[in-house]
Amino acid sequence: MPDALVIIDVQKDYFPGGRMEVVNSEEAAEMAKSLLYAFRRKNKIIVHIRHISTKEDAAFFLPGTTGVEIHESVFPLNGEKIITKHFPNSFRDTGLEDFLHEKGIKKIVFCGMMSHMCIDATVRAAFDKGFACIVADDACATRNLSYGGIDVPGRYVHAAYMAALGAAYANVISSSEIIQQIGT
Repeated sequence: MPDALVIIDVQKDYFPGGRMEVVNSEEAAEMAKSLLYAFRRKNKIIVHIRHISTKEDAAFFLPGTTGVEIHESVFPLNGEKIITKHFPNSFRDTGLEDFLHEKGIKKIVFCGMMSHMCIDATVRAAFDKGFACIVADDACATRNLSYGGIDVPGRYVHAAYMAALGAAYANVISSSEIIQQIGT
């Protein structure tokens, strides 16, 4: 049974009208919301990760903009931990690892945005730090990408990253399966 839920970068810039809209952001946020409510009902540890860019040439998650705000679908309640990060890996230069160890967390459910960037970097780091990892595949979203003249639709980018994480780093399953594991 998972000990904690870590919601990564479900922020307004990733939604329609934002500076870096991702594919299926609204659908993924609804699934993240269902996980959030299930974890709240069980009084489990919840961590909200928020990215604020510190790079001079950043195009999104700019300090002082509404785009950095956590989306209302998963807005934190008083007492829920909020960690601000400046890199894709949510553990890098943050207090996330210390907080999880303080709370005795061993098994983490991850969800959020973007599958190919911050989800991937954070889950791999968590695995390397000895945490058991679960990724809620339907509560994650990503972008369409292009490389070497090949356009890759977001759903394929997402599938490739979920397959890679599921091969060694995490148990990649649906939100409903996770909710079933923790009970209602």
